[in-house]
Amino acid sequence: MSPRSIIQLDAIRKVFTTDEVETHALSDIHLEIQEGEFISIAGPSGCGKSTLLSILGLLDTPTHGRYTLNGKPVAGLNLSERARIRNHEIGFIFQSFNLIGDLTVYENVELPLVYRGLPLGERRTRVMEALEEVGMSHRSKHLPSQLSGGQQQRVAVARAVGGRPSILLADEPTGNLDSTNGDAVMDLLKELHRRGSTICMVTHDQRFAQHADRTIHLFDGRVVEESFAKA
Repeated sequence: MSPRSIIQLDAIRKVFTTDEVETHALSDIHLEIQEGEFISIAGPSGCGKSTLLSILGLLDTPTHGRYTLNGKPVAGLNLSERARIRNHEIGFIFQSFNLIGDLTVYENVELPLVYRGLPLGERRTRVMEALEEVGMSHRSKHLPSQLSGGQQQRVAVARAVGGRPSILLADEPTGNLDSTNGDAVMDLLKELHRRGSTICMVTHDQRFAQHADRTIHLFDGRVVEESFAKA
């Protein structure tokens, strides 16, 4: 059975207009991501990486082009429909962790599942499975301020996978970490991929980009190269 396409971008453009000045953040992007792939999006600062990830995560909309997610066109979705799809089908991992400071580790991971309306028993099962997966179940009652940066990012990964999304979107997930913790989080992402997760990761660090199956290289909002992992 051939892999299933999760994401299809056709001729995506993003133009920002301020004071009659147009900035072309993305130009003519074509991209297909298959189920189970690990994709990295690489390039220098300001090349459009985060803009592309925002469009993939339904946090922003393209100016032109067609985006299909799990076989369904994204254009025309209203705000509540986009929020529902984000909550059910997309897991986000951010550079700055984005944990809520006055919630425990357990409560941070549980929160998206509360929004989804899952019953208490299922929430507890999913939260503990996700924390176990990232090696943080022993810290479930701690606050984010009581954790190291690397531990906070592990909790952020648990929050992302707890919803069992179709795809994980990671925006510079090692950017705020030292090399040791960065390597540990990267190893965690590789393990999730080995178990079947589909991952799209933005990074400016070629050392981490090379771990992906395929790397999309952006420059000035355009795809200038596509490279594949060495066998």
